[in-house]
Amino acid sequence: MRLVVARCSARYSGRLNAHLPLATRLVLVKADGSVLLHSDGGSYKPLNWMSPPCSLAIGAPDAEAVERGVSQVWTVQHAKSDDRLVVEVHEVLHDSAHELGVDPGLVKDGVEAHLQELLAAQIDLLGGGHTLVRREFPTAIGPVDILARDAAGVAVAIEIKRRGDIDGVEQLTRYLELLNRDPHLAPVRGVFAAQEIKPQARVLATDRGIACVVLDYDAMRGVDDVDSRLF
Repeated sequence: MRLVVARCSARYSGRLNAHLPLATRLVLVKADGSVLLHSDGGSYKPLNWMSPPCSLAIGAPDAEAVERGVSQVWTVQHAKSDDRLVVEVHEVLHDSAHELGVDPGLVKDGVEAHLQELLAAQIDLLGGGHTLVRREFPTAIGPVDILARDAAGVAVAIEIKRRGDIDGVEQLTRYLELLNRDPHLAPVRGVFAAQEIKPQARVLATDRGIACVVLDYDAMRGVDDVDSRLF
């Protein structure tokens, strides 16, 4: 990865036209070919960028650009479209390259598999009298995360997500349609469980008779003491 801190301006043309006035910025040139311009703010999001496949060419400025103080012109051309990012570099304050190697990727804490394991062990979070039938209950279109029975003996299919959106509700709906065809299980009701459930997903689930349960991951794994909270 190449890191360049420079006083520069930039123009993007193609699907949209945008301009960055002259300022000091960080320019990242990644091994995959992408070029990103960052300011000292705005969190992780770059001000402008070009995603691969693209090519970077660094050339000399023309006479008019030299008069404006430009020392280098970076032209980033996308390989499959007319999108182009042109960076005019006025002054380079830092320029370094670093070999980062192969990244193992993000290891997420609280992934769905762990939430499934915790909820299976604490099935009473769904209400008193619930019992676990099995995890990964098989269907013709894939396994249901958890199959349980409530205090009345009614089968309950539980779909677990880290963040619950409409797609998760649709997935559970398809499972319920199949499970309710089985006379040994029907009627089967659904529970959509997640650490966070988006409002649109909650509305759709309620409309389809699916209960929503918000999972407190820290409390489930014993990290958070809910009795000591002020709020």
